[in-house]
Amino acid sequence: MKPVINLEDPVGKTVGRRRVPDPLRVVPSEKRSNELWRKAGFAAPIRKGVYRFRSHEEADQWLMDHLTRKPTN
Repeated sequence: MKPVINLEDPVGKTVGRRRVPDPLRVVPSEKRSNELWRKAGFAAPIRKGVYRFRSHEEADQWLMDHLTRKPTN
């Protein structure tokens, strides 16, 4: 069985470096578009906080009820 990689070839040079984007950093254009969506009324009307449920099904139902209800204002 022949190896998939030719071990006799010298290792080549690395040209340039790939910069991995930080997943926690928000790009200004994304931040602006999020603000516009929120102002247009497409933001989730769920208040911040801790919510406790007896089951995942109950939590899913609560989330769907809050996402699909009409805005109060």
